[in-house]
Amino acid sequence: MKTGKIEEKLLLYKIKKNDKAAFIKAYDLYVDQLYRFIYFKVGNKEEAEDLCSSVFLKTWNYILENSLTDHKTLKALLYRISRNLIIDHYRKNKAGGTFGLDDERVTQISDEKQNPRKNLELKADLLVLETKLPELKDEYREVIILRFVNELSIKEIADILDKSKGNVRVLIYRALNALKELLSQEEKINNIGNTK
Repeated sequence: MKTGKIEEKLLLYKIKKNDKAAFIKAYDLYVDQLYRFIYFKVGNKEEAEDLCSSVFLKTWNYILENSLTDHKTLKALLYRISRNLIIDHYRKNKAGGTFGLDDERVTQISDEKQNPRKNLELKADLLVLETKLPELKDEYREVIILRFVNELSIKEIADILDKSKGNVRVLIYRALNALKELLSQEEKINNIGNTK
């Protein structure tokens, strides 16, 4: 479910006033897309669930401490907290450059709120992402997830990454080119295998 800018600002305002019902609504609105984002970053269902829960816990703690003063949007705040927790997770686990998705199929993390036709397209795209995302560098993987899996706008991504919209566009362009290169390399390998 997409929220309008006014609705999100009102929700953030209510949350800043310690409104538990507004926080629960925010949880319902964003938990699925944050989980997908985190899952694609850590590659493990249980770790993604734990980190997703931690995002909301940390956000609630910020609310209680009145630390939500300088955030433009609630979505940007949640994604920033997610990114920081993922970084902390990798530092604790010293997981370096290795990344692998669980045996569970990625298609099981699609958002059932999407229309059926779009959901089928998403499942096909997720299968490609399942195999190729781990091969991309982290910042490319991140913008692809934000833009094409979670369908965030350029402005939302810019707020989350604390970059200009132009920088985000360039980053997405480079990420897509890197992904296309990986796909074309695989296609060449498959074509060589088929000629034997």
